[in-house]
Amino acid sequence: MRKELSPSMPGEERSPAAPSMTRRQQAGSSSAQSLLLSVFGEYVLPHGEPVWTSTLLHVLSGLEVEEKSARQALTRMAAKGWIVSERAGRRVRWALTGPGRAMLSEGAERIYSFGRERESWDGRWLVLMASVPESRRELRHQLRNGLTWAGLGSPVPGVWISPHASREAEAKQVVEGLGLESAVLSFCGPFIGIGSERAMVEQAWHLDDLAAAYEDFVREFAGLRPGPGDPVLLAQIRLVHEWRRFPRLDPQLPLELLPPHWIGVRAANVFNDLHRQWQDAARTRWAELVTEG
Repeated sequence: MRKELSPSMPGEERSPAAPSMTRRQQAGSSSAQSLLLSVFGEYVLPHGEPVWTSTLLHVLSGLEVEEKSARQALTRMAAKGWIVSERAGRRVRWALTGPGRAMLSEGAERIYSFGRERESWDGRWLVLMASVPESRRELRHQLRNGLTWAGLGSPVPGVWISPHASREAEAKQVVEGLGLESAVLSFCGPFIGIGSERAMVEQAWHLDDLAAAYEDFVREFAGLRPGPGDPVLLAQIRLVHEWRRFPRLDPQLPLELLPPHWIGVRAANVFNDLHRQWQDAARTRWAELVTEG
């Protein structure tokens, strides 16, 4: 189902200080932890300096997250071992732990490189057949999450595919990490004349839904011109936060398997162009907030 957006005129300038919110954003606004991950990944990770609670609360307030939710999110992230608190008198600041840096570094590498280049395709498919009983539902869920993050799709239950044979190592790591070596079989080869390759792709990845998500992203951000200070900082965080989900949704299929004029190409250009345009001003404002404390 397409997500509703507040309409805007072409070229209309909108301020991110009070952005129009889609249903997806309204649902996501309660996810303070997810927004915090975007903030830590975009600003804390590159600089390596701890950040005061007051700075994080200020930024999340601009993103329409209530203070109580923001504080709860910090507590949850600390409980997961991603951040650690440092007290200075009555004030608290937060630093990334080793596992937190590793987690965000892996995500940043995928997010910022995503959509820029597509590998040439030799026509071969990587295929995994997994047999995990329904009684082990949590294990099935973990396998699905891991293989989805690796870019594989499932056209029918128990079968996972990717046109990127190079994903074998990542898929193997997922399978072995879950102790499922004896429950999964794999092979690689071309699609032959039985059935429809395009139908298989649609069943595995639901490209219409993916295209709708990209259209929402382009409509929300293309033409956005935030002002200096908080507006550009908040716009940059929102841009990265919304883009973060696409590496999980989009397997980066070869162009041969995609509809003509695939919207994902334009969306990637919008992200990369705006991220580059806003980066210096957003970092300047972040540095000011960190200094002000």
